[in-house]
Amino acid sequence: MVTQRGIEANPIKIKAIIDMKAPTCINEVQRLTGRIAALNRFISKSAEKSLPFFKTLRKAKTFEWDTPCQLAFEELKAYLSGLPLLVKPSPGDTLYLYLSVTPQVVSSVLVREEGGKQLPIYCVSKVLNGAEGRYTPIEKVALALVVTARWLRPYFLSHPIGVRTNTLLK
Repeated sequence: MVTQRGIEANPIKIKAIIDMKAPTCINEVQRLTGRIAALNRFISKSAEKSLPFFKTLRKAKTFEWDTPCQLAFEELKAYLSGLPLLVKPSPGDTLYLYLSVTPQVVSSVLVREEGGKQLPIYCVSKVLNGAEGRYTPIEKVALALVVTARWLRPYFLSHPIGVRTNTLLK
């Protein structure tokens, strides 16, 4: 929802997840991941936060809501209760892209600086498939950059972008 303050997540969609009980079947896990997907833009490292749910979906024949799933579900609910407000960039702003990689997920956050603060514009996350999971850390950083550049192409075409990561470039 666009407001004078910025872009806010739809409170109805947030409430739908917060009010959910722990899933008891595969269909409810699918419903949960669909609701998370609707809020992806607002959730930093959403793929990482949702990874236990995706693993549960892979075992579709034997449903098991285990401790990692329950912990991830509770952490997600806590995170959703304080989602950040997204801002839109002004023409000519230099934007900064923070890249994060883990063994199973690549993520990025596009931000702009204003008055010494960094304000988020957009979050992108991708779960790595089998072959991508075997990439070296620097290849994963490159993949995160490519995925983000494709997803956020309009921002990349109209603004200078500074890329930041904590991964060593050796």
